Amino acid sequence: MPVGGKPTVRSRRLGVALRRHREAAGLDQAAAAEAIIKSVSKVSRAESGHVSVSALEVRTLLDRYGVTDENERARLVGWARTSNERGWWVDYEETLRPYYADHITLESDATYILSWDPVLIPGLLQTAQYAEKVITVGPTFVGEAEAAELVEVRMQRQRRIDEGTVQYTAIIWEPAINALADGSEVYTDQLQHLLKVGRRQNVTLQILPASAFLTATMSDAFTAFSYGVEPYAEVVTLRTPVNTAVIETPDDLAIYANVFNRLRSAALSPTQSARRIRQALDNKDQQT
Repeated sequence: MPVGGKPTVRSRRLGVALRRHREAAGLDQAAAAEAIIKSVSKVSRAESGHVSVSALEVRTLLDRYGVTDENERARLVGWARTSNERGWWVDYEETLRPYYADHITLESDATYILSWDPVLIPGLLQTAQYAEKVITVGPTFVGEAEAAELVEVRMQRQRRIDEGTVQYTAIIWEPAINALADGSEVYTDQLQHLLKVGRRQNVTLQILPASAFLTATMSDAFTAFSYGVEPYAEVVTLRTPVNTAVIETPDDLAIYANVFNRLRSAALSPTQSARRIRQALDNKDQQT
C-alpha cells in the first residue's frame, strides 16, 4: 500500500490507466470489483492510486476490459510490481522536495522524454558546474552541502541518457545558448557538452532560433513523458519556483503535444543546431 494511504506517482499513474481502460470497455466499478472479487471501494481507491493493485489483479482487470495489446499489458503489470518500489533518489529524501522526487520518478520510468526550455539548459544536459550555478541562484537559499547533493542528483538523473535506455528530445531557445558565449570556462564547457551529448543516438537536440520568438511564447518550460513504444505524451510536468505541476488529463496533454510539435517544426534540425552551438563557441573565442 502506498505509504500512509497517499498515492505515489506510480500507483496514481497505474490507477489512471486502469480507469481509462474500464471506461473504454463501458464498464462500471462494480463490474471491475466483481472481476477481482473485491469491493467497489477497493476499485475506487485503486483507480485513485490510494491502494496498490497486484500484478494478478491487473491481468484479471485487463482481461475483463478486453485489453489484448501485449505491450500495454506488460507495461501495466510492470507498474503494479514497482508501484511502491524505492528509487535511488530516496537516499536524498532529506534534500529533495516531494515534487522534485515525483518528477524524477516519472523520468526514471519513461521510454521517451521531450523537453522545451526557453531560458536554461535542461537538467538532463547540464554539466555539474553549470548545474551548481543554476541551483545556487534559485529563489531560495541553498547551502553548500545541499547544493552539492542536488548537483549529484542531477548527474545521477543523466545516467539513463548515458546508458541509452531512454529516447530524449530537447528543444532549447537560442538565447539560452547565446547567453553561454561570455567566455567563462563553465559556460564553454557546457556548450561543448551539448555538442558531445547531441551526437548520441538516443538524443535529439534542436535549437529554436531567436527569431521564432512568437513560437517561443507559446509555453514556459515543460517536460513530457511517454511510457510505451511511441512518444505520445502521457504526463507533462511544469516547473514553478515553488513546485512542479503534473498534467495528466487527455485534453491538456493534447495541447502540450501540439505545442511541442509546433516548437519542433520551427526549430533547426539537429545538424543545424550543432552548427549554431559551434557558432556560439566561436563568438566566445572572439570575446576572449
